[in-house]
Amino acid sequence: MATPGAAVNGMKTLVWGLTALLAAGWTGLVWLTHQITGWLLGSLDSGALQSAGGAVANLPLPPLPEWLAPWIDTAWLGAFQAWSATLLGWLGAVLPAGDTLMAWIGPLLWIGWGFGLLGLLALAVLLHVLVGRGPALRQAVQSVTSARA
Repeated sequence: MATPGAAVNGMKTLVWGLTALLAAGWTGLVWLTHQITGWLLGSLDSGALQSAGGAVANLPLPPLPEWLAPWIDTAWLGAFQAWSATLLGWLGAVLPAGDTLMAWIGPLLWIGWGFGLLGLLALAVLLHVLVGRGPALRQAVQSVTSARA
């Protein structure tokens, strides 16, 4: 039979192992997003963002599946499409080349990665502390319940 200390150490190992796995997945996701965004924006010609805004505005809205219709309002999708077209047109006027836009997006992606990783580490530290206090809390609860009896 495992001792309580071994069980606590096993849970702490599990917490940090899952944290490492989630951190690797998060890093891979941000890296992949950075690579795909860089590739897409690098392939845009000068002035292509303004024409992309017009193309987005003229796209027909796709029909929603019946199971998704109660949760998504089609008017919201139309408003989001109009907002996206306006944003792309504005970005095309301010940043005429995709490489210039990527110079802004790349660092912002990695700053977001850092904040996400800090949140993940804070959660792992909290779970580590809570798992470490588990036996003491269990003993305190048992002493309170035995005092009542």
